[in-house]
Amino acid sequence: MTKKIPILMYHSIAKKPKGTVLRSIHVAPKRFAMHMRLLKLLGYTALSMRELMPYVRGEKSGKVVGLTFDDGYQNNLTHALPVLNKFGFSSTLYLVSNRLGQYNQWDESKHIEHNALMSVEEINTWLEQGQDIGAHTQHHVNLNAVPIKVAEQEIRLSKQQLEILFDRPVTDFCYPYGGYNQQIINICKQNGFDNATTIIRGRVTPNNTDPFELPRIFVPYHTLPHLFLMKLFTQYEDTRAK
Repeated sequence: MTKKIPILMYHSIAKKPKGTVLRSIHVAPKRFAMHMRLLKLLGYTALSMRELMPYVRGEKSGKVVGLTFDDGYQNNLTHALPVLNKFGFSSTLYLVSNRLGQYNQWDESKHIEHNALMSVEEINTWLEQGQDIGAHTQHHVNLNAVPIKVAEQEIRLSKQQLEILFDRPVTDFCYPYGGYNQQIINICKQNGFDNATTIIRGRVTPNNTDPFELPRIFVPYHTLPHLFLMKLFTQYEDTRAK
């Protein structure tokens, strides 16, 4: 039986008080460190999407999980990076290319507090210490909710901007809000992306899951150890994929 691969989806790594709007997208630093410690104790290695793809394609096998951070929050650098360095893990940070060094403007209409995003200099530090980056459009738009010409531009230019800024190929994409369709998938392929992650719940089946419809495991604020392990290593998330 083929062993399924979890791809973890984090956003902000920060402690937030009760009553915080959309508190679920944050994970307290101590809890994130505990999650990573559990992986290490169980003999698993967390990998960036670039490093994970040979396992997704069935070219390699091993005790691995994918590790992703959406949006590019500054607290990923301050709170997550030291933990990743400690355990020898890599990850992919999905960046909103026209918002680097700013904040999450796309959340303002929902009355979500401002959360700082990494600057170019901070992202360079992230890269220099062994982590990776992917594209998350230019402005964090729902690609299903804008004209297809706008969607194409958001995808194409986000890749170009990041590649110019950081002088490296950007091959990993993440659909903001999980919005995509076959036309969006085709645009990603045409613009040189190798894979794309979704917000569909579940784990990857090597050599079977479409690399442009990769499911992930969302890790919300209140993810205690037993739930974390259930999400990763049982059918808990797979049964919620539909």
